[in-house]
Amino acid sequence: MSGIQNYINHVALVLDASSSMSHLSRKVVEVADQQIAYLARRSRELDQETRVTVYVFSDTVRCVIYDKDVLRMPSLKQLYRVGGMTALLAATLKSQRELAQTAQLYGDHSFLTFVLTDGQENASHRGPEAPARDPRELVRSVAELIETQEDNWTLAVLVPDQMGKREATQCGFPKDNIAIWDATSTQGLEEAGQVIQQATEKFMVGRTKGIRGSRAVFSVGAEAVNKTTIEAAGLAPVDPSKYQLIQVARDAAIRDWVVECGHTYRTGGAFYQLSKSEKIQARKRIAVLEKKTDRVYTGPEARALLGLPDVEVRVKPDHNDDFTIFVQSTSVNRKLVANTRLLLML
Repeated sequence: MSGIQNYINHVALVLDASSSMSHLSRKVVEVADQQIAYLARRSRELDQETRVTVYVFSDTVRCVIYDKDVLRMPSLKQLYRVGGMTALLAATLKSQRELAQTAQLYGDHSFLTFVLTDGQENASHRGPEAPARDPRELVRSVAELIETQEDNWTLAVLVPDQMGKREATQCGFPKDNIAIWDATSTQGLEEAGQVIQQATEKFMVGRTKGIRGSRAVFSVGAEAVNKTTIEAAGLAPVDPSKYQLIQVARDAAIRDWVVECGHTYRTGGAFYQLSKSEKIQARKRIAVLEKKTDRVYTGPEARALLGLPDVEVRVKPDHNDDFTIFVQSTSVNRKLVANTRLLLML
């Protein structure tokens, strides 16, 4: 007789502790502690076991907490000290290689790592634990590590600017696992914490649907949708007799266009095509259209599929060759954009 499936998450924070982080050091502790408290709460609510690892890096890389039960985590106050340069690549390699030695017996194990830095790599090749002396060799090592990680590994990085994003891309980080944060202010760090929390929520909800890892952990939009994630989310297509797709020929208010096309407008029954980045409220329903077949998927799972938490969040339309996002309209004068489509539930 097989046992109950036990979801076990190994979440790691790899935090920059170089000298340039000194003006944010108190805030780093606060944001990390908030993230751990949030993980503890969601682990209880979703009945998932979560174990936390924390690395800090400057000239060298130190593991200050290893695979500890999230419900027993101390504050990072005594563990986070700044000073030195930025051994970013060494920290990435060391954290992933050491975590890979963690036992994965009896359960569905998944690894999620967030690397946070306010600057560019400048110390890994000089440090005492340097995996390589040539910086280019280090970049290749990180790219190879990411390329060969199993499907239950998610590695994400938060960088301060476009140059950091370019370097992370060269290191093989998937583009939707790279986020830019404002490293100049405590407000910027607060917002980075919210981005990490949103990505963690998407990860943990995805776990309940059988999704083990993500190469689009920061993506909230159509790019998160594909056949695999639809199946994993348990989405079933809506009966084709229950909806109609209407072409929008010109800019028009939603009710006017529905009536003009010979239908009755029912509040909440019409979904507009997401055509620009916008905020979507927690109560709004989402529908996903498969372009090739005009199959429509909706329900709470559609929100989870896109990684939407139960709070208001900004969503990007993201170009996706196979799927389109539709959002429920609860107003009569929502402006429809010409050359999009309208989904009408009958």
